[in-house]
Amino acid sequence: MSIAATRWQVVRRHAEDGESLTQIAQDAGLALRTVQRWNAAYRRDGIAGLTPVEPLKRGRRTHPDLQAFIEGLALSKPRRSIAAIARKAQTKATQQGWPMVSYTTVRSIVGSLDPGMVMLAHHGPVAYRDHFELVWRHRAERANETWQADHTQLDILIVDANHQPVRPWLTVILDDYSRAVCGYMVFVGAPSALNTALALRQGIWPKNHPNWPMCGIPDVLYVDHGPDFTSGHLAQTARDLHFEIIYSTVARPQGRGKIERIFGTLNTELLAELPGYITDGHRHPTPVLTLAELDAAIGAFIAENYHQRDHPELDQTPQQVWLGDGWLPRLPESIDELNLLLLSVAKHRIVRRDGVHFQGLRYVSPLLAAYVKEPVVIRYDPRDISEIRVFHKDQYLCKAVDPDHANATVSLKDVQTARAARRHELRGQINQRIAVVAEPQHTSAPNQTTPVASRPKTPKLRTYFEDD
Repeated sequence: MSIAATRWQVVRRHAEDGESLTQIAQDAGLALRTVQRWNAAYRRDGIAGLTPVEPLKRGRRTHPDLQAFIEGLALSKPRRSIAAIARKAQTKATQQGWPMVSYTTVRSIVGSLDPGMVMLAHHGPVAYRDHFELVWRHRAERANETWQADHTQLDILIVDANHQPVRPWLTVILDDYSRAVCGYMVFVGAPSALNTALALRQGIWPKNHPNWPMCGIPDVLYVDHGPDFTSGHLAQTARDLHFEIIYSTVARPQGRGKIERIFGTLNTELLAELPGYITDGHRHPTPVLTLAELDAAIGAFIAENYHQRDHPELDQTPQQVWLGDGWLPRLPESIDELNLLLLSVAKHRIVRRDGVHFQGLRYVSPLLAAYVKEPVVIRYDPRDISEIRVFHKDQYLCKAVDPDHANATVSLKDVQTARAARRHELRGQINQRIAVVAEPQHTSAPNQTTPVASRPKTPKLRTYFEDD
């Protein structure tokens, strides 16, 4: 039964039988005013008048032009507060004779704007693209097809060779297909082509760790436009090892999301548990670890933790995905060939009778005896310059070691830092000794009140006591 028919059964007793509306309301359990309203509607429009009238949609009774004015203010630069927009809207309504709008109405109008429109209006196309445009996520079809490389500054303070707090950097080489970390490099100082080369060297050459089988030469290296990635050294290495370098679109970080994720994993799961971790509430923690200790901690986490747990997007561990059903990666013929391509090239040196001199150290090898006074090129790993590799006419000759540090690990940064500290110490001693011999400045006598510059000039005509 329709609502109109139900109401008619109530009103009919009055219209046809003449019963009082008061009695009908009591019997039906309705308010007398309701029954009176139904009866009036029936007498006016018949049974059709008993059909419920749809209520008017509740909303803002805002003049369309005033609403457009409010939306325009909300999308204009500089960005205004709701209160400022409401004041301008009320002024506009008064000038045009439109109904006034409240602060709540203005806030509702502004809040109903498309968030993408607001982002584009106030922050530009780049911010809109990064937040609202669809992203196509590409994945390589097999291991070593595409590697990604990038740097990040770690949220931790460590102790450098001069016992000073420093914030280190990390370079990671990531396999796009398996999400496995093929190589990495922890260092102090700005990213450079050398640090990238060292990370690639570790990624390409087989590692001794049983849980780190990733190695080989990639088909593609995907990088950004940093100067270390656009260097001629890396381009020549790519040609010699037969891999392609692809650069990401400028100012488009979406394509590097996978490597950013491993940075986040290391930061939240490893660094947060180490001493010296930087947080918003503790920006200057006390550093404890050295660079070598942090390097060892990151390597152990990658090999024993990250590579051994299921990746949420792969449903397998990165190691399992990289290994697949078994395959042979493409490798250089020898580590010496790889070193020749990737390691830093120092200045040409001459083999002396007591060895090769570099960075204040002396390197010797029995094989150098036949090359005394011959020009050679040396290559070195800045993480450990206790040994160098010597090349003669682009051919690997030998490995020479520093006898004073044969069983120690000495980095180039350590040597440079120690030198700078020594120079600073000597300069301080020099300044102290100079200060001792410097002549003190003469001060004015206590009873001398007239500055030298204000003294009257001596008359040129000489006078004598007898002249007075």
